[in-house]
Amino acid sequence: MSSPEPAAPPPVAPPLATATPAAAAPSRDLGQHPAVQRVLASLAVHSVDPELVSLPDAVRTAAAAAAAIGVTPAEIANSLIFRAHDVQGAITPLLVLTSGAHHVDLVKVADLLDGVDHIDRADADFVREVTGFAIGGVAPVGHPAPIRTVVDVSLSRHRHVWAAAGHSHTVYRTTYEELLRVTAGHAMEVA
Repeated sequence: MSSPEPAAPPPVAPPLATATPAAAAPSRDLGQHPAVQRVLASLAVHSVDPELVSLPDAVRTAAAAAAAIGVTPAEIANSLIFRAHDVQGAITPLLVLTSGAHHVDLVKVADLLDGVDHIDRADADFVREVTGFAIGGVAPVGHPAPIRTVVDVSLSRHRHVWAAAGHSHTVYRTTYEELLRVTAGHAMEVA
């Protein structure tokens, strides 16, 4: 009589996905990408050493970024570039760091900024020229020259927020207070 075969161990359930970016398997390490390196160098000047998260797909919208990271769109700090026109017709870039849950009210923001007659949307060429980044990867810092910056106060409702890190596949975790500090931004209701 032979001894019975040992019972097979019960199947192990795969681990549950967590609501952290560590759950996303990066398609590649983008930490050495030149645009990402510019962001990291700029943050280092402000004694910020963020953990970069490389995402498997491009996240060109707040909704896509939120889904990839496992947070709400309100926790995404969108870096939006606009063209600010003064009364003499001069145009300067304006960076608005806004909650991914908001649409920027251009009339409201223009009314709240000194020296601005009106604001309009920037095209992709203008964005790349003034930031050095392609749309979808525009970071709050790392631009060729300082850009006047407004930071949406609604980002302060969250312990952490996520910002692009110079490439459409990279983000980093930050805070509202840190965004104000590293950009020399002005707190404002933008929606």
